[in-house]
Amino acid sequence: MKYSSPHTFHIPVMGIAFTIDTPLKVAHYGISSVVSIMEDYLIERMREEISRQNNLPYTLISEKEPDHRAKRITAYLNLLNKLVTQKTETLRNSDFDKDYDINHYFKLLPEQSLEKKLYLSLNQYEGEDKKMVQNQLRHMIVPGSIDVNIMTKVDRTNYDDNGTPLGPEFNDAVAALRGYAESDLESSVVFSAGMNPRLFSFCEKYSDFYPDENGFIKKKIILKVSDYRSALIQGKYLAKKGLWVSEYRIESGINCGGHAFVSNGLLMGPILEEFKTKREALYHEVLEDCNNGSTRMGKQPFTAKPRLKVTAQGGIGTYKEHKFLLTYFNLDSIGWGSPFLLVPEATNVDYETLHKLSNAKKNDYYLSHSSPLGVPFNNFRNSSSEAQRLKRIASHKAGSPCYKKFLSSNTEFTEQAICTASRQYQKLKIEQLKSQQIEENLLAKKIDAIMEKDCLCEGLSASAYLVN
Repeated sequence: MKYSSPHTFHIPVMGIAFTIDTPLKVAHYGISSVVSIMEDYLIERMREEISRQNNLPYTLISEKEPDHRAKRITAYLNLLNKLVTQKTETLRNSDFDKDYDINHYFKLLPEQSLEKKLYLSLNQYEGEDKKMVQNQLRHMIVPGSIDVNIMTKVDRTNYDDNGTPLGPEFNDAVAALRGYAESDLESSVVFSAGMNPRLFSFCEKYSDFYPDENGFIKKKIILKVSDYRSALIQGKYLAKKGLWVSEYRIESGINCGGHAFVSNGLLMGPILEEFKTKREALYHEVLEDCNNGSTRMGKQPFTAKPRLKVTAQGGIGTYKEHKFLLTYFNLDSIGWGSPFLLVPEATNVDYETLHKLSNAKKNDYYLSHSSPLGVPFNNFRNSSSEAQRLKRIASHKAGSPCYKKFLSSNTEFTEQAICTASRQYQKLKIEQLKSQQIEENLLAKKIDAIMEKDCLCEGLSASAYLVN
């Protein structure tokens, strides 16, 4: 099925789990959204539950199976694709005079869209003319895209049962990419968190990332970037492999999925202004590299000019801001993230957290150092994960048991990388600090800083388990 979107907004990836099944909830209304494919344990549990809800057969993909991570991701994405296709077809074939969903699809569209204008003109027609217009509208219905997100730096090495490292093709990010590449989706992969040359090189193995003889790309690449320089460097790197970046998604450094990548006071406005003034130069420079790269690799170069989108997201809260960004900076779409956390029809937020968010005050939010990635993190004082962290400290069991290990990157004490939010790391680090001659007040501050690290694998996936 053709995936597109008539809307000028999209729902970005949020955490690990908040948008894990958002396409099932909104794609048949033409709304595009992004699913994190980082947490394959959660993905497998969601596939089981969604299959049960839809009376579909389910066979467990065990973590004992070779390449289980990629297989789980492929199976889940194929399930989403199947169900969204079914829901869209049901909507498309429903009765305008009786059914809510088909009318809701058109009522949600932007006022300026041709589809919305034609829909609003329906009451001017009667009899066969009205049926003809209704059929015309049915053919205009397209589902929103089921896009996926891969954090490029979350690319942990995995090991077999004997502790022997598996090959780089089984690293977390690469396995996730394989899971997406082997799915039957027609959509985009959003690469975030910077360049990973090894991961980008694995795209070369799949023809779906390259244009066919008509210039159609089944699986498009979106780069989430913080500034123009990053877009140019990464875009040209991929282009030299014949890989076209279909969209540059500029995210506010102040609120980048909770993380705060603030860069020397350079804010969103000047960054978007540079894209506005240099967009054509970026397009032509990268396209030339891409066609040259395709020819060099024996791939099909573009026979017609491919489309390039520039979008933005992060910290958007009002329609006035949305409209300004679209018109002044000539953007193609705006990502609305945090506001959708308050929309249970679109995202997974458990009732208790939803209630706390709805009643939160400004002081309930603060910039913390809780992320194991070592980047400042916008935190919520009243979250269940914060309460759990403090409870563990009070019980003299600081840190997380760390079952999933997705953010393991520290080898200070161990040969295999461990996570700085893990109980193992925090115990070893605190013992090291206590063995040193450090003044008491300074020691307490250092220990507090160690124990501030919190498990994002748990904290950002718990909601989906609770809701479902």
